Amino acid sequence: MAAVFLGLGSNESPEENLKFAVNELRSRYGELTVSPVYRGAAVGFDGADFLNLVVKLRSEDSPLAICEVIEQIHDLAGRVRGSSRWESRRIDIDLLLYDNLIRDERPVHVPRDDVLEYSFVLRPLADIAPDLVHPVTGKTYSEHWQAFDKDSQPLTKVDVSW
Repeated sequence: MAAVFLGLGSNESPEENLKFAVNELRSRYGELTVSPVYRGAAVGFDGADFLNLVVKLRSEDSPLAICEVIEQIHDLAGRVRGSSRWESRRIDIDLLLYDNLIRDERPVHVPRDDVLEYSFVLRPLADIAPDLVHPVTGKTYSEHWQAFDKDSQPLTKVDVSW
């Protein structure tokens, strides 16, 4: 079974929508490891702050099948896709890592670039998988987080009960 890491974020009724998404993932994949939740500013547009987290699950599903489940959950949550990549979201779920797979064929891009570019992805990933090694850089996620410019993308930990 593959170790799969997903990034989840929301800035529209974020606690409600994140809980919905986590529950949907649990109903489909069973036990999840859920990171702490972090609040951070919207990136790329003016909008409400996002709440973000990372979950780890185990699955025999292919990366493509997992992407299809992600789209089903987006639809169930009522996500409406607009013309811009940079807009408010009820829920946004991204496949970040699938074991040590390196693949860049739409719709599967792993490891996702966001992992190393955004604090709201790297921090929760480093929380739940500090010793996991990035398949391209050869460094652990803890090492990447230690080197990250935290002042450039500040985060605040938020208590959310599951």
